[in-house]
Amino acid sequence: MSFRKERLLNFKRPEGIRKELLYDEKSPEDIKSLFLEVLHGGVSGFCFSIYEEGQKPGTLISEVQVRRRMQILKRYTNSVRSFSCIEGNELVPKIAKEFGMKTLVGAWLGTDKEKNLQEIMSLIQLARDGYVDYA
Repeated sequence: MSFRKERLLNFKRPEGIRKELLYDEKSPEDIKSLFLEVLHGGVSGFCFSIYEEGQKPGTLISEVQVRRRMQILKRYTNSVRSFSCIEGNELVPKIAKEFGMKTLVGAWLGTDKEKNLQEIMSLIQLARDGYVDYA
């Protein structure tokens, strides 16, 4: 996904969408209530970052942390999307499968060729081992 500063605050109201479904005139309490209604109704899947406060790429993620996050997500969805396959992120699809969840697994590619190769090889191995539904 690319970031374009000039589009940051640009929002075109979709045609045919009922006004009451938009957030223009909703209070923070209304938005929270709507969010919880949707969340508890079940979400088809979550794209999420495994990192917690103070963590960032390069932080080694523990199995305990992944399990804790999967226990939270499993209550609301049956699928999860991850963005990396190294530094503990490779545990996400493995543990998600233990919870009976579908997985969409990504490899984070950047300018570091060595890390790119690690990401790709880890993704391939996860797929071969049966932990990846979509790559």
